[in-house]
Amino acid sequence: MRISDHIIRTATPDDLDAARAVMLDTVYRDFGTGYVPRWHGDIIDLAGAYLTPERHTLLVAVDAAGEVVATGALDSRGPAHPPNPRHVAERYPSGVTAQLRRVYVRPERRRRGLARRLVDELLAFASADGGYRSVYLHTDPAVTGAEPFWRSLAKVVHDEREDAGGGQGIVHFDVPMV
Repeated sequence: MRISDHIIRTATPDDLDAARAVMLDTVYRDFGTGYVPRWHGDIIDLAGAYLTPERHTLLVAVDAAGEVVATGALDSRGPAHPPNPRHVAERYPSGVTAQLRRVYVRPERRRRGLARRLVDELLAFASADGGYRSVYLHTDPAVTGAEPFWRSLAKVVHDEREDAGGGQGIVHFDVPMV
């Protein structure tokens, strides 16, 4: 299936179960952690996390059959310290930072530009909001393809693998606003 066969749109309440399935499949398969409430609570309450707050959004990529095959979200919560490094949390305060979250694509649909299209739409949303000064995200480099993808779009601001003890092994990025 070609990228042009997919529609990127704002999620509706009817999309939430399918979007949640994409997300949970990703945290179990790709992250190897399974569902961890303190990290993944937003996945359970997608409406409260992304649909209800005006400055937040959840996008879905839907194929020609109407199946949700990818997700991408944005919220106004900066990274918290702990667990993130203090200087990263201070650089990206809540309220003025758009944080990209849950940019996940089903494995069989990867490498077709869906994640890039989702990110472009999320950045346009952040820019249109008018209140965001920066865009932040973090990724687990153990997820196949994640780190090179984000490095192609963003600038590394902190790589925890370089910390004494390796931190959580997370890589933190600054994404240029559009």
